[in-house]
Amino acid sequence: MTRRSAPPAYQAALDYLYSFINYEAKMPPSPEHARFNLDRMRWLLGELGEPHLCYPSVVVAGTKGKGSTCAMLEAILRASGNRTGLFTSPHLHSWRERVQVDRRLIPQADVVAYVDRLKPLVARLAEHGQPTVFELATALALRYFADQQIDIAVLEIGLGGRYDTVNVVTPLVSVITPVSFDHMGVLGTTIEEIAAAKAGIIKPAVPIVVTPQWLAAEQVIAAEARAQQAPLFRAELDGLRRVDYSEIVPYPLALQAEQISLGGAYQLENARTAVGAALLLRPHGFLIDEEHLRVGLQGAQWPGRFEIVARDPTIVVDGAMNGASAQRLRESLATLPHQRLILILGTSRDKDIAALARELVPSAAAVVLTRSFHPRAAEVKLLAEHVRPLLAGPDVPLIFTDDIPPAIDAARSLAGPDDLICITGSLFPVAAAREALGVATEID
Repeated sequence: MTRRSAPPAYQAALDYLYSFINYEAKMPPSPEHARFNLDRMRWLLGELGEPHLCYPSVVVAGTKGKGSTCAMLEAILRASGNRTGLFTSPHLHSWRERVQVDRRLIPQADVVAYVDRLKPLVARLAEHGQPTVFELATALALRYFADQQIDIAVLEIGLGGRYDTVNVVTPLVSVITPVSFDHMGVLGTTIEEIAAAKAGIIKPAVPIVVTPQWLAAEQVIAAEARAQQAPLFRAELDGLRRVDYSEIVPYPLALQAEQISLGGAYQLENARTAVGAALLLRPHGFLIDEEHLRVGLQGAQWPGRFEIVARDPTIVVDGAMNGASAQRLRESLATLPHQRLILILGTSRDKDIAALARELVPSAAAVVLTRSFHPRAAEVKLLAEHVRPLLAGPDVPLIFTDDIPPAIDAARSLAGPDDLICITGSLFPVAAAREALGVATEID
């Protein structure tokens, strides 16, 4: 697919944003460098009129399932009659996906106008230092939401939690989805260190709902919750349980996979977390009933996560980017009827390539290695070092390609109509695959 040319003013606005430090393109060299300057962010928001104080928010952190949980919670809130703001990252096809009101992308003209509004503030930031791309995006989103007079915002943490730009917001409810190993060069090399970074979003007395975690992660989160005197709830199989209490609040409806529009067996866990957060919003005046939950879960959309994008053969794209996500992907692929699995794998250099390969390669009848045109994309030769020893046998094809479209062509040439092609490794090859297959609609 040929990417449409963006209007010059909109492209200039994006160029301006990306002229600053961009941790999505290049990870910081150390945890110290990764710390967003929250004082700088507070100054920016102060100059913008404290927009984040104009509406309530929910803040969502975690390693896996953040975006899906945000999408389901937003859909539930919208189904209950609320005007919603949704701030997420990264995007698949358009920067405007990051800032949405009622799931409508911010218009290009508004991106231009709000960037112009930020420019004179950035010029006055000398004593605070240069902002990052994510800081500017956060400031833009929070001001835009206020001007759109939303009822509530769902805000996804970008990196970590404690030092993330979004953490200037004090929400009505905090959420932590499953914590696992990712961004280890920045967040830490143990699950406890990573969990401590995520738990940094916990605010004094603000209730927090967590997806069931590894014990080591939950212990860290629970300790932070106690320190902040924040009520801690776990979204369990049968309901929302107050940690350290025996009482459990049943979900208003029995959550089943067929009630959820998002594909993948793991989405049930994300749905419970979203519903749990919705229940904690009820005491704040959000009238969310069983029908709102049902409509929201059935209507939630989150492209690129266990998404079927073609048939005959079936092609699934999924943004799994670490070992834990790859395990869930493998389990979900097993639920789809197919004869053979053809795996297309492309990921970033900073990901745990070995863990991804261990989970996905042994069950593949053929593997196509590729890369997206992202600055952090791993070379196929590096991928091959991890993949080749895990092939199911010497006759399993291992194909090298230098882009996503030829990778899809190679996989299709190997696959029969009853086979399954899975494209995974990160969101960047997933986005490129959606564009190549004509699935993407908003591209700029």
